[in-house]
Amino acid sequence: MRTAIIAIAILTSIACAPGAQAHAQLDHASPAVGSAVKSSPKDVTLSFTEAVEPKFSSIEVIDAQGAAMNRGSARAVSGNTAQLRVEVKPLKAGTYTVKWRVLSVDTHRTQGSFSFSVGP
Repeated sequence: MRTAIIAIAILTSIACAPGAQAHAQLDHASPAVGSAVKSSPKDVTLSFTEAVEPKFSSIEVIDAQGAAMNRGSARAVSGNTAQLRVEVKPLKAGTYTVKWRVLSVDTHRTQGSFSFSVGP
């Protein structure tokens, strides 16, 4: 009887445990999160922990006054389904915020933001 109770307790704890949920999270970026670059990058590239759907994902680069600095929409990086890239206008010295929203191929949405700065 005791073995049966222990077995039921173990099976119940396994059944009630939350499953691992895979979501596309930001793995790294170029320019790097929190970095300072000496000159304006031509684009911002984000790498995620899993493949994303470019049509349903976005990257927005914003200056300190809230103006969008993108040149167009985010696009997939050829040969890497977990990367998105957006071209940016020439960036003057200052701090910029990158806001991203992605839909992973497993249909989960995630979003986040980070900043980087340009200048000496």
